[in-house]
Amino acid sequence: MMLRYALRTVRARKGGFLGAFFALMCAAALITACGTLLETGLRGTIATERYAATPVVVSADQNVHRTTVKHKKGKTKVKHKAKPIAERAWLPGDLATELRKVPGVREIIPELTFLAQPLAPGGVVDQDRPAYGHAWDSAPLTPYTLTTGTAPKADGDLVIDRRLAERTHLEPGDRLTVQSTQSPRTYRVTGIAAPAQEVRHQTALFFSTAEARRLAAHPGQVTAFGVLPTKGTDAAVLKRSVSTALHGTRAPHGTTAQVSAGDGRGPVEFLDAAAARTKLVSMGGAMGGTSLLVAVLVVVGTFALSVQQRHRELALLRAIAATPGQIRALLGREALIVGAAAGTTGALAGLPLGSWLHGRFVAMGAVPATLQHTVSVFPPFVALAATLLGAWAAARISSRRIARIRPAEALAEARAERTRPVWGRILAGLALLAGGVVLVAVLSVLRTEPASTPVTFLAVVVLASSVALLGPLLVRAAVAVLGGPLALTGPSSRLARANLRGHAARMASVVTPLTLLIGMTCTVLFVQPTLGNAARAQAREGIRADWVVAAQGPGVPAEAARRLRTQHDTVTEVVRTTVRVGLDKYAAQGVTPGGLTRTWDPDVTAGSLTKLTEDTVAVSELAADQLHLKPGSPLKLTLGDGTPATPTVVAVYARGLGFGDLTFAHDLVARHVDNPLATSVLVSTARTQTQLATTLREFPGTHVLAPAAADSIQAARQQANAEVNYLAMGLVLAFTAIAVVNTLAMSVSERVREFALLRLAGATRRQVLGMLRTEALSVLLLATALGSGIALAVLTAFSVGMTGEAAPAVTPLVYVAVVALAGLLALVATALPGRVALRVRPVTVATAKE
Repeated sequence: MMLRYALRTVRARKGGFLGAFFALMCAAALITACGTLLETGLRGTIATERYAATPVVVSADQNVHRTTVKHKKGKTKVKHKAKPIAERAWLPGDLATELRKVPGVREIIPELTFLAQPLAPGGVVDQDRPAYGHAWDSAPLTPYTLTTGTAPKADGDLVIDRRLAERTHLEPGDRLTVQSTQSPRTYRVTGIAAPAQEVRHQTALFFSTAEARRLAAHPGQVTAFGVLPTKGTDAAVLKRSVSTALHGTRAPHGTTAQVSAGDGRGPVEFLDAAAARTKLVSMGGAMGGTSLLVAVLVVVGTFALSVQQRHRELALLRAIAATPGQIRALLGREALIVGAAAGTTGALAGLPLGSWLHGRFVAMGAVPATLQHTVSVFPPFVALAATLLGAWAAARISSRRIARIRPAEALAEARAERTRPVWGRILAGLALLAGGVVLVAVLSVLRTEPASTPVTFLAVVVLASSVALLGPLLVRAAVAVLGGPLALTGPSSRLARANLRGHAARMASVVTPLTLLIGMTCTVLFVQPTLGNAARAQAREGIRADWVVAAQGPGVPAEAARRLRTQHDTVTEVVRTTVRVGLDKYAAQGVTPGGLTRTWDPDVTAGSLTKLTEDTVAVSELAADQLHLKPGSPLKLTLGDGTPATPTVVAVYARGLGFGDLTFAHDLVARHVDNPLATSVLVSTARTQTQLATTLREFPGTHVLAPAAADSIQAARQQANAEVNYLAMGLVLAFTAIAVVNTLAMSVSERVREFALLRLAGATRRQVLGMLRTEALSVLLLATALGSGIALAVLTAFSVGMTGEAAPAVTPLVYVAVVALAGLLALVATALPGRVALRVRPVTVATAKE
């Protein structure tokens, strides 16, 4: 029976449920979009290109592992964890001998993959498409076949793929400069090769075997082995045979050889796509979690306003003997009906939204195109279930008071809003406020970005939730402060003051989404600049060099740095990587030790950089605190390519935010990264910029910059990285903005009868609209104060934890723009429904049935 009544109510009050429907639909779309990103990270396909003709591939394990054994109450628990390494791990070349002995193997093809970027006179040929070098002997792995010309035989010969030839209009006999792991070299194009199937995500350059080994710079090692089966041998059977033969075989640095087939070949080929899975899972989970918290807050507020608008109707039902259980059942079934319709619509809309979001992440470089977007039925169904559960829970929460009080009290409150405080609501609000304060305090001691980022946004949502519960008290307090000025500014302002005082709960429902919008937007916009500005400030203070050499392409070659070195000048090469200490990831760099203090000052607080060698390491204060290190301590770690090392700590420095947590000797790091070219070269010299540029004229794409100019380039890169976070959280902010408009429109639309009575009492149309504007501006002022206070508290705590200083980076013009946008939304969402409501003649509205 309740379901039939609920269907009739929804059918008769479509307009009244429209706001709740729209809020739930947006929430479902957002959850679905985030769910598709999460699923892509978990199950996204990485299709192979390079190994398309190779059923089985043998490669080195790209993870570090930790196994924990616990004995408790006579039981043994074994936990195994693995984390990816940053660079490519290599295999011993003599492993081919063992592989050729495996039954069913027809041929073993060793593969070398290394940096090989074609250069034009103006720089890199194609910035958006990575280029790799290989030995021509490995061409059958795809396979590539010559369409014209001959295979490379001499060290100066080169075969290019057909797409590069078409793009650069090169033909056999032409010359092409290639920047590889060594100095740039000009090769003679001897042939053009085409793949058997389309290769969309990489450019292939093929060298002679001897030249490929020289450029790969890993003597006696290979990237992988392609295993070709004999005729009639099944790939799955061959994989099992190879795995059995290689069981326990390890590379020189200890990583285990792994065997891949089918879809497992893609992650071996595209390491960035495999690593992006973890990033996408984290990003999708963070977005989805924040979206869900915001959606709950918004939907509960929307339903509370909807129930408040129906207070008289529900009071009459109580008066005619409807039980509290029946009221709750009615509202719950109405919510489920609206939630089912909104959830289905939103889930379907979320699928293209998720696809668009994935495309934008690919365009920004946050996710490689090789990680294909995955869509299944799970995200829409999860979004629908979450929407139904959220709608039902919101309806239950919103109906608690109307279902519990006596019928006579319900009828009395239907005419005039309750003025006595609801102590349960106040206590819950204070509890959330205390929880928010605790989160802010915790945030002030978190010193890593992965740990602090989720706490940052959680603190904003929790504090905004406390505002939602304490809203009526806050509105009354604001009226007490603003009441005097409003009373002196005309009849419209006096009407607004009376409404704010008499309908505090209604106004509080509008304050909440506005507070969340301003607080969340300011936090999103200023978190990255706070961290980035502090890092750049440390870098500026720590660079003592007169000039900085940077490259437009993959990096500055070691030969370029060698030519800059003179007896009186100091040249420091900087190469960056990521290492693992246990399973924890640390940003690291390699620097040239000779004369280091002339070009670089990380603010050493213990030890000395003069002892920096290939067997030692300098660490930041953060790493020293986390790992309990001091000068003389051994540090067991795993380098970027999986090589274990145990250097001795020789120095501790304070500027870790600007230079990374670990600093090694340059030559050590360069041997264990895919790209050994320097990201920058610091030069301390009396020579001019022109003189240095003349010395480097043989190195295309290199530029000599003043430290200030290099800092500007770094700022642009940080801005590009921050745009990914802006996009990720932009959807949440857009949803919150929609909720602001939705709530304001609902609040104004239900006051048609009130406006008509004001008009009949003598108020003009202009005075009523003025009253609405004053109410909107008053609510905006309160929301701006609360949202700004929340953002300032959270950003200050974030700054203290991450940078050690209470100095959040707030751009005044951006902050003003945020408040102006919120004000524009509030005024438009108030004025448009108000004008529509005032179009109807007052007598018609006043005499109509409620």
